[in-house]
Amino acid sequence: MSVSLPIVDLGGLAEAAETADVTKLRAVADAFDSACRTYGFCYISNHGVPDAVRAEAFAMNAAFHARPLAEKKAIAINKAHRGYMAMASSVIVTSSIEKATKPNQSESFMLMHEVAPGKETFALDGSNQWPAEPSAFRPAISAYDAALRALAQQMTRMIAVALGLQPRELDRYFERATTFLRLLHYPPSPPDADSNLYGSAPHTDYGFITILAQDRAGGLQVRNVGGEWIDATPIDGTFVVNIGDIGSRWTNGRWRSTPHRVINRSGTDRYSMPYFYDPAADVVVECLPTCCSAAEPARYPPVNYGRYLMERIDANYSYRAKAGA
Repeated sequence: MSVSLPIVDLGGLAEAAETADVTKLRAVADAFDSACRTYGFCYISNHGVPDAVRAEAFAMNAAFHARPLAEKKAIAINKAHRGYMAMASSVIVTSSIEKATKPNQSESFMLMHEVAPGKETFALDGSNQWPAEPSAFRPAISAYDAALRALAQQMTRMIAVALGLQPRELDRYFERATTFLRLLHYPPSPPDADSNLYGSAPHTDYGFITILAQDRAGGLQVRNVGGEWIDATPIDGTFVVNIGDIGSRWTNGRWRSTPHRVINRSGTDRYSMPYFYDPAADVVVECLPTCCSAAEPARYPPVNYGRYLMERIDANYSYRAKAGA
């Protein structure tokens, strides 16, 4: 039986987050908490990201991937995890959901938080790589990245309230947030494709929260508590949000890091733009005091986010060996 994911209306979030108004944040926090407890996934509406900014980012995503392969390879992903990842160049070997036997059928462009030369303190710190063409790519993607960062910061204050904290209590973990914006292109899956050939193999996300924009091709599926794969059907004007492994660890499993996958059976190209919002690399993630007690002790030991992340990056991306990482 297919079950739809809930839609959480974030109307009024921006003002409530800016003023740290607990009462107004509570109005959206409770619905988000319920979705995260039950599914680990939800849609968000009235999120404040302008339609035009999102539409232009999608246009640039498609335009970039339509460029000649030689152009894209000129900015091949580097040891700071920024740039172009060629088709079928990642295998999710760290997934505990299903053993991946084939690489993901996708190509992508990766943008991360910008770190000025001389300010690098973490293995993935560095400057972003940008394509020369399309000429509108950098301003459009920069505007989208900034809009998603603002939304994630607002959501973090809502999340704090949902977890029984004061609105600004989580801010310190994200003063130098680790962010990833990935512009993905999935070709259509062949009609006779093997059952273990995926656009993205079953996995959970590494980090705190993921905010996903998907086009109308569909293909994202979420595994519910009954083990069924349900479609996260695209809904105009919304994002899909999910909790990652770090978010689940922080909440002592109160919020689920839910397995998901992509199979593009639309017959057309699929484009999506996941934005991953994670803590600073030096943050030690341990159970929040509001999520554990003597009766329900912490399930997970403390973990340094940066080391945790690098273990997964190094294992899942083939370029890491070539980069000497």
